[in-house]
Amino acid sequence: MIPSLPRSALLRVSTRLYVLAFLAFLFLPLAVVAVFAFNDAPYPAPPWHGFTLDWFLGNEAKGRTGLFADHELLGSLGTSCIVAAWVTVLSALLGTSNAFLLERGRFRGKQTLSVLMLSPLVIPGVILGISILAFASRIAQFIDDTVGWDSDFLRPGLPLVVLGQFSFIATITTLTISARLRRYDATLEEAALNLGASKLAVFRTILLPYLRPALLGSCAISFLMSFADFNTTLMLVGSDSPLTVTMYGRMREGATPVLNAVSLFLMLASALLALTLLRRSGGRPAGAS
Repeated sequence: MIPSLPRSALLRVSTRLYVLAFLAFLFLPLAVVAVFAFNDAPYPAPPWHGFTLDWFLGNEAKGRTGLFADHELLGSLGTSCIVAAWVTVLSALLGTSNAFLLERGRFRGKQTLSVLMLSPLVIPGVILGISILAFASRIAQFIDDTVGWDSDFLRPGLPLVVLGQFSFIATITTLTISARLRRYDATLEEAALNLGASKLAVFRTILLPYLRPALLGSCAISFLMSFADFNTTLMLVGSDSPLTVTMYGRMREGATPVLNAVSLFLMLASALLALTLLRRSGGRPAGAS
């Protein structure tokens, strides 16, 4: 649609209604969750019974344990942060290496490798988790039978959760960094080398600053995707449950507005992270040229 062309009143009204419906579909459930985190009732849904901070701070008189006093939830929140940090670091390192391999490398089968790298994105998370669990368990059993070593890191637990999430999140970082590297003007690098700069100096002063928006963006995406992952994590988790698995268990037992409080806390943290990245990239999405 060309903006300069005149539009009928019906088309203008329909466009506005569509935008409003779309925004309501996106944000209305989030607004309901946020509002009822302050509801003075033992359930996280309407009707409204008055304002309270009990689900954040707790209230011993009413037998309410708030978010900041719920050691299980806080522990699972810390576990999710640890897992997400490891996944982010590993995905950024592998994604950067893959980007250089695909964009700078010249070898037979590169197109096939590029397609295979995308396969984790089209595999359902549950299937991916089960496959990794079965494969790791077989390897652990083989090592135990042949050598007698107990390979705990191949059993259900945090190392396997990191491996499972890393297997598909690394693909996203690869695509993000590759898209930025593809637009890189290689003549800048050649000019610096001709002027006597070392390859390390060129990488540190020219290439790395150019890739920084994509690196920051891919790290943020990796952290948030790891933090929010449930399907793959559920198949690989051990005794230390990340936040998504803990919240799922709480929902099965009977939800309380504490889960609304956790959701509101995560929404604010995600919004703060997004605003920080937008500010660092000058109002453009990280990775944009």
